[in-house]
Amino acid sequence: MLKMSGSANTNNVDGGGDIRQQKQVLRKQIRSRLRSAYPSSKNENDNDVSDNNLLTKSNQVFAQLYNLPQYQAASTIGFFISMPHGEIQTRDAIRHIITKDKKTLYVPRVGLDFELCDMDLICCTDNHHDGDVSSSRSSSSSQEDDELFYDHWPRNKWGIPEPPITDANKIATPGDIDLLIVPGLAFDSNKHRMGQGKGYYDRFIAKMRQEKGQGGATAATVKKPLLVGVCLEEQFLVDETIPISEHDFIMDMVLTPSKKV
Repeated sequence: MLKMSGSANTNNVDGGGDIRQQKQVLRKQIRSRLRSAYPSSKNENDNDVSDNNLLTKSNQVFAQLYNLPQYQAASTIGFFISMPHGEIQTRDAIRHIITKDKKTLYVPRVGLDFELCDMDLICCTDNHHDGDVSSSRSSSSSQEDDELFYDHWPRNKWGIPEPPITDANKIATPGDIDLLIVPGLAFDSNKHRMGQGKGYYDRFIAKMRQEKGQGGATAATVKKPLLVGVCLEEQFLVDETIPISEHDFIMDMVLTPSKKV
């Protein structure tokens, strides 16, 4: 069931129903692990401890990212804005990418119709490289100083800020993104990825890996974007293998707080 790194599975995979069922069971197990490792509590102090632990582990992942030659060579980065709780946190990393490393950033927009399972990435830093985008105004307030460009965007049903409707030339097309940071509910040592079950990223990657050929036909592009999966230790399977389907992509590499695969 292994497939070429960074490409969709082209092998015939039998037992599609079995694979879906296996993934459903695995998703429940991983979500349970995450709840145990980073619990929510009615006690505000307990929540602070859990959130700080999650943030520390998240930043350990992204410290590895910044050291990758592929990241350092990339001009454009596709990067997700994390949910408020329960997954790897990207706020500090986004600030680092756009203010320190001065990369052009693309972030996801799913839109209002979640049943379409479609996703675009929107360029959101065209005009931010000349200044500190973490705050658009001077203030002594630490809350205002901590602001990022997406803090006042509308939020989708998962509580994730999304870019408002914008002009079409800000939407990523094949070749625009050098390196794509891919979240997942679980990854394994074969760089297989298991998402939340809607297929947003697999569809987006497939779209980015194709271009129009002569006569309107589609043809495979050069290998862009490079796929870097990121996860917490509780989401990385050491002794298990994630079952994959024909439409699944595997990563070029996977980063956890303690390892690079």
